[in-house]
Amino acid sequence: MDKIAVLIPCYNEEKTIGKVVREARAALPEAVIYVYNNNSKDRTAEIAAEAGAVVRNEYMQGKGNVIRRMFREIDAECYVMVDGDDTYPMEAAPEMVEKVLKYNADMVVGDRLSSTYFEENKRPFHNFGNSVVRSSINRLFDCDIRDIMTGYRAFSYDFVKTFPVLSKGFEIETEMTIHAVYNNMQIDNVIIQYRDRPAGSESKLNTFSDGLKVIFTIIRLYRNYKPMGFFGLLAAILMALALIFFIPVLLDYTHTGLVARFPTLIVCGFVAMAAIQALFAGLILNNLQQSSRRDFELRRNMLRRK
Repeated sequence: MDKIAVLIPCYNEEKTIGKVVREARAALPEAVIYVYNNNSKDRTAEIAAEAGAVVRNEYMQGKGNVIRRMFREIDAECYVMVDGDDTYPMEAAPEMVEKVLKYNADMVVGDRLSSTYFEENKRPFHNFGNSVVRSSINRLFDCDIRDIMTGYRAFSYDFVKTFPVLSKGFEIETEMTIHAVYNNMQIDNVIIQYRDRPAGSESKLNTFSDGLKVIFTIIRLYRNYKPMGFFGLLAAILMALALIFFIPVLLDYTHTGLVARFPTLIVCGFVAMAAIQALFAGLILNNLQQSSRRDFELRRNMLRRK
C-alpha cells in the first residue's frame, strides 16, 4: 500500500501534464504519482511517463470511468486527486494530505470559489453553474461545502474503498460530495488559488450538456439519499394541485347542492390518491435508506479491521 498516491485523470493534456507531474513530485516527494490516460490522441501518456509518473490506461471514455478504475486499482493511506490541466496549485497538497493523515478527514475539498476562481475563469456560465450547484447541494443536504465541482481533492482510504462510482462523466464530483455528506464523513475545506487554463489548453467540460447532467445527478441523488424529502415534496405538490381544482367544485356544491364538474372531481380524487401513494413511498424508502446507512457503517468498520 502506498502512503500517498497522486491521481491524475487525463484526456489530451500534453501541454500541461508534464508540469503538473513535476509540481506534484516537488510538493509531495514521497508520493507515487499515477496518470490515467483516457484515450488521449496526443502525447499525454508519453510526456507523463517522461516526467516520472506511473502511466495506466482507462479505455472507457469519461472522467467517472477513470476515477472508478483508479479507486479500484490503487491502495493508499491518502489519495490526492488533481486534474492534469494545470489549473490547481500543488503547493496546497501537503496541507490537504495532513488533514487526511493527521486529522482524520475523509475528504478534503480544494476550494477555488473562495479565492480567485471568479476572476480567473473566463467562462461566465461556468461561474454561474458552480454557484447554483453549490447553493443547491448545501440547501438540499444541509451542509457547508464551499466548492462542489472542484477537481482537486484529497481522500482517505475509507472514502475511496466505500464510494460506489455510478457516474460516467464530470458529474462525478457532485456524487463524491453527496456521498461524503450523507454518510457523515469528515469533510474539510482548503482554500486554493485557481488559475485558468494556459493558452492552447482546452476544457473538456461542456457548459450546457454537462451542466444538465450535474443537475439531474443532484435530483437523482436527492431522491436516493433523501427519499422522504423528495417524495414528501412530490406529495405536497400533488395534494396542493388536487385542492386547488377541488375548491371550485366544492363551492359550487355548497351553493347549488349539485356537482357540475364530475370529470374535475374524479381527476382531483386520482391526484390526491397519487399524493398519498408518494407519501407512503417516501416513508418506505426512508426506512430502507436507514437500513442501508447501518449496513454502510458496518462495512466501514470491517474495512478498518483488514
